[in-house]
Amino acid sequence: MPQIHRLLIANRGEIAVRVARTARDMGIAALGVYSDADVDALHVEAMDDAVRIGPGPASESYLSVERILVAAKTLQADAIHPGYGFLSERAPFAQAVQDAGLIFVGPPPEAIAAMGDKSEAKRRARAHDVPVVPGYDGEDQSDDALRAHAREIGTPLLVKASAGGGGRGMRVVNDLKEFDEALAGARREAQAAFGDDRMLLEKYVARPRHIEFQILADAHGTTLSFGERECSIQRRHQKILEEAPSVALDAGLRARMAEAAIAAARSVGYVNAGTVEFLLDESGAFYFLEMNARLQVEHPVTELVYGVDLVRLQLEVAAGKPLELRQSGLAPRGWAIEGRINAEDPGNGYLPAIGRITNFEPPTGPGLRLDSGVRAGSEVGIFYDSMIAKLIAYGSDRAAAIRRLERGLADFRIEGIGTNVPLLLAIARDVTFRAGNTTTAYLTEHENFLHPDVTGEPDETFAFGIVALVRDGRAWRVGGVGIPIALRAGDRTVRVVATLEAGEGEYRFEGDLTGSVRAETRADRIVLHSPDGTRHAATAVTDARGVTVYRDGMAVRLTFAPPPSLDATGAGKAGGLPGTVTAPMPGKIAKVSVKTGDAVGERDLLVVLEAMKMEHRIEAPRAGTVTNVAVASGEFVTGGATLVQID
Repeated sequence: MPQIHRLLIANRGEIAVRVARTARDMGIAALGVYSDADVDALHVEAMDDAVRIGPGPASESYLSVERILVAAKTLQADAIHPGYGFLSERAPFAQAVQDAGLIFVGPPPEAIAAMGDKSEAKRRARAHDVPVVPGYDGEDQSDDALRAHAREIGTPLLVKASAGGGGRGMRVVNDLKEFDEALAGARREAQAAFGDDRMLLEKYVARPRHIEFQILADAHGTTLSFGERECSIQRRHQKILEEAPSVALDAGLRARMAEAAIAAARSVGYVNAGTVEFLLDESGAFYFLEMNARLQVEHPVTELVYGVDLVRLQLEVAAGKPLELRQSGLAPRGWAIEGRINAEDPGNGYLPAIGRITNFEPPTGPGLRLDSGVRAGSEVGIFYDSMIAKLIAYGSDRAAAIRRLERGLADFRIEGIGTNVPLLLAIARDVTFRAGNTTTAYLTEHENFLHPDVTGEPDETFAFGIVALVRDGRAWRVGGVGIPIALRAGDRTVRVVATLEAGEGEYRFEGDLTGSVRAETRADRIVLHSPDGTRHAATAVTDARGVTVYRDGMAVRLTFAPPPSLDATGAGKAGGLPGTVTAPMPGKIAKVSVKTGDAVGERDLLVVLEAMKMEHRIEAPRAGTVTNVAVASGEFVTGGATLVQID
């Protein structure tokens, strides 16, 4: 029986740290790789040894089979764990690992090829009486053939990468007039992410639940189900919150779906950990969606509910050991919920964000687990996924898990970069979520969570920002005479003249906020005492562009407002010239759809921007004529860079 003594973890971020933790616990040396962008990354510190494998772009580092194998040889590894993403579901990589005489911690290459190809996976599932979503998964990949099958299937329709995962290479088509553009965009994204632009078509089930089953199989004929996870809350087809078990399943349905998941795994001779995903409609019917031939991002909720270490089991199975667990002994105990912490800008529709994390203070307490790939000082760049950590809450029941998740999110402090913590907190506090009434349409039906109305931000938030500026001294003259301070959140601007009174911690505001307030300050903590006796507490951190106020788990960004315009016409918007379309974030130009002189209508496609492994449509804000195209396909741009000008 082969032994694993030195394990190369061919990945980065939180999953690399998490696999290293179990490897070390088993007495296995944890070995890592890093790109130029990850020289100072946390996952490098988590390894016993690590080597450089190339430049920042994944195609030249983490996706290079040759460089990974050279690293394994250099580090004298005897096994490779691929994590998830990157090369984890590439059959040629698994084969190359085995051909190099190394143990691949994952399924056989043949199983990866069968299940990694979603079209083949659906054919295998059908052959084993597993229900599948109606659609097309044929060999003819011409645009004409796909267009014809799209007409037969009808709308709503899902265009989906055959080799895809993580929501990449997917488009929903509600009108067949949109099909060609959706197909082209999905092909580009699939090619960039997976090196494979083959597509399949599925009837889009509008409001299903997304239910997946964790399976684990050894090489001795045992295949086990570790129950389900509900992953219905998604954005851009990417999961952001997962839980185990699901409120939608009773014991009978759980058994039937587990049986189907095991049948799907056995249809390809599956070994090691994998996940079989289903759509569950409102009638209780379920359909095979796909199988992920790897460990999943959301595996911690299963570990907590079933009391297992899935990475340990993966390593034992890869070493040839039989599973000692039995299906009759596996039952869920308690409830676990995971929130994916992404680097995203709450003030910009939660688009991916980059920058340096200046402060990282995760919550602690009973029932909380953090899997993180960052720490204070970490740099979040444009080359990789926006997920930086996962917060997992466990409780004796769902209500207890939600309470702990809410508390943990409210206590989470991340500074220097925007995150989706406010979004996750809004979900945790929502009555619909708490009732368990979640489908894949959840965020579509809660659009206000993605675009909160910051114009209604209470006066206290601005008062915290003003006091923070007072405290750091930049806005004050000798003698305590205030100068004008102007702060903006969304469309609201608050202008005041603040004066430091004679008494310690006493401030007087004149302007949009009027009156006196007493403030206690300690480090970043501020407590405001209003004249009526009301007390408000928050933390506020200043920087060169404004103040971030953290209150009740929410982060509100207050930026310095420009002085009032002397232009009576008020033409143009802050941050750009009239008709100037800028990049909402740094990224790579994937496509330019217009040229100088073109007439465009409002919301016509101008540019496709690829950032953090996703494509983003940049549309015309109004009708007009294109007077300048400032970028070209393949070019990298910074956030705020001019893309197109329209008159």
